[in-house]
Amino acid sequence: MTATLAPPTEALPQPTPEPKMRWEYPALAALLIGTGIAYLCNLSSNGWANSFYSAAVQAGSVSWKAFFFGSSDAANSITVDKPPAALWLMELSVRVFGLNSWSMLVPEVLLGVASVALVWATVRRPFGPAAGLLAGLVLAVTPVAALMFRFNNPDALLVFLMVAAAWAMTRAVEDGRWRWLVLTGVFIGFGFLTKQLQVLLVVPPLALAYLLAGPPALGKRILQLFAAAAAMIAAAGWWLLAVELWPAASRPWIGGSHENSILELTLGYNGLGRLSGNERGSVGPGGGDLPPGGNGMWGSTGITRMFEPAQGGQIAWLIPAALVALVAGILLRGRAARTDRQRASLILWGGWLLVTGLTFSFMAGIFHQYYTVALAPAVAALVGAGAVLLWRERQRLWVRSMLALAVGLTTATAWLLLSRSVHWVPWLRWTILIVGVLATVAVLISAPRKLAIVSALAIAFTGLAGPTAYAIDTIATPHVGAIPSAGPNVGGWGMFGRPPWAEEMNGMPDGPGDGQPGNGPGPRGAVPGMVTRGHGSEMMVAGGLLGTSKPSDKVVALLEQNSGTYTWAGAAVGSNSAAGFQLATELPVMPIGGFNGSDPSPTLAQFKEYVAQGKIHYFIGGEGGGRGGPGSSGKSTSSEITQWVKANFTATEVDGVTLYDLTATN
Repeated sequence: MTATLAPPTEALPQPTPEPKMRWEYPALAALLIGTGIAYLCNLSSNGWANSFYSAAVQAGSVSWKAFFFGSSDAANSITVDKPPAALWLMELSVRVFGLNSWSMLVPEVLLGVASVALVWATVRRPFGPAAGLLAGLVLAVTPVAALMFRFNNPDALLVFLMVAAAWAMTRAVEDGRWRWLVLTGVFIGFGFLTKQLQVLLVVPPLALAYLLAGPPALGKRILQLFAAAAAMIAAAGWWLLAVELWPAASRPWIGGSHENSILELTLGYNGLGRLSGNERGSVGPGGGDLPPGGNGMWGSTGITRMFEPAQGGQIAWLIPAALVALVAGILLRGRAARTDRQRASLILWGGWLLVTGLTFSFMAGIFHQYYTVALAPAVAALVGAGAVLLWRERQRLWVRSMLALAVGLTTATAWLLLSRSVHWVPWLRWTILIVGVLATVAVLISAPRKLAIVSALAIAFTGLAGPTAYAIDTIATPHVGAIPSAGPNVGGWGMFGRPPWAEEMNGMPDGPGDGQPGNGPGPRGAVPGMVTRGHGSEMMVAGGLLGTSKPSDKVVALLEQNSGTYTWAGAAVGSNSAAGFQLATELPVMPIGGFNGSDPSPTLAQFKEYVAQGKIHYFIGGEGGGRGGPGSSGKSTSSEITQWVKANFTATEVDGVTLYDLTATN
């Protein structure tokens, strides 16, 4: 009888158990508790933070329909210009704890702590506990992270989900199980429901890492990546499909679109338009209005963009070190097996940094400095992993040379960034310079153990002192408005100075940074709310394109009068103009034209019908935008509505706010 042999099975490498250090978990607890306490400090000073999203949180906390769609108001006239996933956690918190700054912002803090923990867990698996802890620490003290994990923009959830996808893919590289690939796709899918196409920037590095290093055979790896893609489509597609199939007449207008389509929003204003600069309804000029080599309002494009004044202090401190660590780490692991976990991790995080960083550097459309928080996990992971790899192999001359290069570049970067605010903590840049130079020299010397420990501490100080100081300043300073910025005000529009169309922005005065002692001038002609550090947009009475309204008690009382009789207590051009009134009254206020006041919602005919049916009590006058951005041409529906109201109703001035009672007849 011939024995039948079972077909050979592919032997999958088992992950090597990481050594358990007695100090690791106390250190981790200190890191996470310290991060949570630091991020919670002074949290309420941010008030409503970005009132555009705060108003949507208020709406979703009282209306499940507004919750599902991400509506700006509880009467569901229009949505925010993003999918709603980032709002859901905040809205659930507000439903439980009531509407206030803390109930809205604490979920963002928890996302920050969770992101630090996930970075630790993800880096620790291939590189050990020291690398994981250092990576988590770097993320926690990155200035833009300290800003956005205390703010209500979508970026906090986006970063958490991207890190979660990296964690799941790291697990997949270890054992090749399908579930990790599917989970990676789910995280990316929900990232799409947070900020649409931006999350896709991490997909190529994730896929490449598994394609090159996944344990199974090539054919199976490819099938597993298709399974991950299917999971991604399912995790995002259910909501997109529901919105597309929902009768348009019974759902809110899709904010940011001109055809009332979530697909148009995805591929246009929040998609390819961000890359090309041709963004219909943008608050700034399109690609055709750009100065040579740049895009005016959003700074110059190019390879040095992340180091310019607007972005540099947010994220650039350790980018050079991260790139050196990437190159050196790949060289160190060059002859390792195909499935080497450390090389796969370097490919993942390095690809994340390169793809996202280059996209941010060259995109010609809307770009805000806080977007750079998406780079923070990759920089943190590469610095943590690279520091441990290079330190362990420092007996080699070329490794010491690479380590010295990283320290030297970090010293130079810190000097550059701190020189932009010379009166802010003036001794810090000199201290970093001296310590950094000494550390660079010491690294090149094959020093005894005691001196090596001193060198390591000097390197840590050189790399972390600058961003930590910026992060502390960020936490200590209130931030409100549409476009926050971490650290001291360094001013500037970029390489080309003040753009010529700045004068068109509603006749706006100099930016809020002007006159701050030691911080230098703010951007000239800045949009209210563009960079707000303790004041700015919240000082406005009726609001503006990016400025939030702040009504008086008398105005609030008028809006609340007989509010149960009306669908909308008021209507104002632009979401930010409407937001302050809505948050003050907790009543629906229609944001005509959406965020920029340029969306065709509602049309003049629809607005007239609402007025005839007695659904809107007051029209709130002001500089709510509605022109589709500077330099735009054509007449918007919001301007048509404004002119019709002015021609048919009587204006009343109440504490600096112009009100038109739409229920009164002339």
